[in-house]
Amino acid sequence: MSSAVSSETRHASCVAIGGIGVLIAGPSGSGKSDLALRLIDRGAQLVSDDYTIITHTDRFLFAGPPSTIKGKIEVRGLGLIEMPNVDHIPLGLYISLEGMTERYPFEEQYEIILGLRLRRMIVAPFEASAPIKVELALR
Repeated sequence: MSSAVSSETRHASCVAIGGIGVLIAGPSGSGKSDLALRLIDRGAQLVSDDYTIITHTDRFLFAGPPSTIKGKIEVRGLGLIEMPNVDHIPLGLYISLEGMTERYPFEEQYEIILGLRLRRMIVAPFEASAPIKVELALR
C-alpha cells in the first residue's frame, strides 16, 4: 500500500553530507551557492543549487533538483558549472542564512516543511568556519 506524496519547491540549495541532505535557505545573494560550494570542496555532494524540490513520503522529507538545473551550480564570476549530483536524499538539517547567529542557542529550532519538523540552524555563510559548523550540526 503506497502513501500519498506531496511536494514543494523551495528557494534553497542542497548538498548531501554522508548521505543526509542539508538544505541551505536564504534570499538571493545571501551565500547559498557559496556555502554549498565550500561544503562540496570538503566532500559533500551537490543535490541542487538555488532551488530544491522537497517531497514528503510517509514520515520523511527528501530533496532533489528541478530537471532544468540538475547537475549545475552557479559559481559567481564563472557562471553555471556542471557537477555530479545526487537525487532523492533524505533531509536532516535546515540551514538559514537569515537572522543573527546565537552564541549559545538554548532551544532547538525547527523549520516546518510539508507538515514535518526539520532541525534548523542559523549560519553566517561567509565565515571561514561556516562549513565546519554545518558538518558539526549534522552529527
